[in-house]
Amino acid sequence: MSNNLFPIFLKLEQLNVLIVGGGYVGLEKLTAVLANSPQTQVWLAAPEIRAEIRELAALHPNVTLLEMYYKDNLLTNKDLVIVGTNVKAVNLQVQQDCKALKILVNVADTPDLCDFYLSSVVKKGDLKIAISTNGKSPTFAKRFREVLEEILPDSLQETLDNLVAIRNKLRGDFQDKLEKLNEITKVMK
Repeated sequence: MSNNLFPIFLKLEQLNVLIVGGGYVGLEKLTAVLANSPQTQVWLAAPEIRAEIRELAALHPNVTLLEMYYKDNLLTNKDLVIVGTNVKAVNLQVQQDCKALKILVNVADTPDLCDFYLSSVVKKGDLKIAISTNGKSPTFAKRFREVLEEILPDSLQETLDNLVAIRNKLRGDFQDKLEKLNEITKVMK
């Protein structure tokens, strides 16, 4: 497999997200969605839902819990689907239904059924860095995230705020501004 993934940051709060699975994996995926985009409209469907998911959903009125088995009508008006059940036949069915409707789908721990992977994320204020191993090792991505979190200074937000202020004061066309900002930030090399 070549490294041909296209990195992208989605405005999840503008999308309708379905999570299928109410166990530990469902909790992990719901937590990741809400940590990055807390206002996202999320539906989580599973015949059994962990108490931790219920507690998290209680803090987010935009999360709807559906205590039910997967049915294809759950895909109506959904833009993105994340699957995390422990039943391979269900995972495959959801993936096939999503494909038929041209809905992007991620099936946890099954790269061959995924249209996209969820990355490990480093956040320092407005800076967000996504880490991917091309589906090879989520554990490595997690460890690398931990390394970056430790070495990146907390003062990065101040740096970003200063660069925004400078950019807003610059005059000239796009190319002029770009050259000036490149000159200012070359000390970061």
